[in-house]
Amino acid sequence: ALLPALLLLLLPLAALAAAAVLLGLPGYDIPPGVNQPAKLRLVLTVLLGTAALGRILEKTGLCSQITFGRYVRQGRKLGLDPKLFIQDLQFNKVPVRVYQPKATSDGPRRGILFFHGGGWVFGSLDTYEKVCRYLSRESDSVVVSVQYRLAPEHKYPAAYEDCLSATQHFLQHLEHYGVDPARVTVCGDSAGGNLAAAVSQTLAGRSDLPRLRAQILIYPGLQALDFNLPSYQQNRGVPLLFRERAAFFALLYLKGDALHMQEVLEGSHIPPDMRLKYRKWVSPDNIPEKFKVRGVKPLRPTDFIAEVYETVKRFCEPTLCPLLAEDSVVHQLPESFILTCEYDVLRDDGLLYKKRLEDNGVRVTWYHLEDGFHGIISLYDYCGFSFPSGKRGLDSVVNFLKSL
Repeated sequence: ALLPALLLLLLPLAALAAAAVLLGLPGYDIPPGVNQPAKLRLVLTVLLGTAALGRILEKTGLCSQITFGRYVRQGRKLGLDPKLFIQDLQFNKVPVRVYQPKATSDGPRRGILFFHGGGWVFGSLDTYEKVCRYLSRESDSVVVSVQYRLAPEHKYPAAYEDCLSATQHFLQHLEHYGVDPARVTVCGDSAGGNLAAAVSQTLAGRSDLPRLRAQILIYPGLQALDFNLPSYQQNRGVPLLFRERAAFFALLYLKGDALHMQEVLEGSHIPPDMRLKYRKWVSPDNIPEKFKVRGVKPLRPTDFIAEVYETVKRFCEPTLCPLLAEDSVVHQLPESFILTCEYDVLRDDGLLYKKRLEDNGVRVTWYHLEDGFHGIISLYDYCGFSFPSGKRGLDSVVNFLKSL
């Protein structure tokens, strides 16, 4: 409740933070090929200014940088939607927001479990309100947005467990929401895509619940073994997710702190024998050549550090890094939709998983935004201006849902 008052008191500091950010902007890489580069630079200024002011607040002891970042990202509350019934509930003690179309339907509707992005650290039901309303209205589906517990307060596997628990509850009560048991999909973007993939794998072999119809993974993060894949090299400084931040978020989710981030970035956290074992799934060799023409160079192997591995060895668990699941699990997965963006460090995670799914006989619809960057879906209509590529990506998701 004190944050609005604090903002007014700290306006001079905010101006200084914004000035520092603007001076530092040339250090960030916004390629001319991205969708709306000028608008992206403006969004980046806001986010970096927020981070800078958050650091000031943390140093003064007023609130943590993460708490301030979450507050600013909440956005303004939306009014009633004339086409949707919206209610906040709890599924197995997990907060959810349910969106149901008001129009009458000839039969049961599709159901969508939506897991938001934000690096397992940021994001909320309110942050993704516009996206969920859009999905529900445009695809005529019942959407359940899940508010899983956030890191670093709640470490892995808290977020995964919440998403799995909410999904199980929904699958057990579909009739109450007028949802067709044969048309339930899990969906998520970024960290939410990671959670959707993990939940889908866990439920793949279950016979006591309705089988998922599909999984929708929007620029998902699916592994933490290799932060030097081509897309990590090419897009290391491209907003809205920098290479270092990807490792930072993964470590916060795993262990609640970002110690050993440099070693993880360099690849010193994985034993040579394990790296060899997973090379069949996590390797630049599995990335199509056309994605490696822009600024990729071979890197020398780094020395393995056993002490670091001991602190992060759970990175090898498929419920944290779904790309590492065994073939016996992957081949049972439902039809899949994967969206990737050219200017995104996580692009290759999506491409590698696409190949794994196809190699195991899973039908995959792939949509690639040639001018897209990480996070563009949630910016399709941001603070009064739009990113057309984000709208195209969101519509590709809607079109896939309509085909189910």
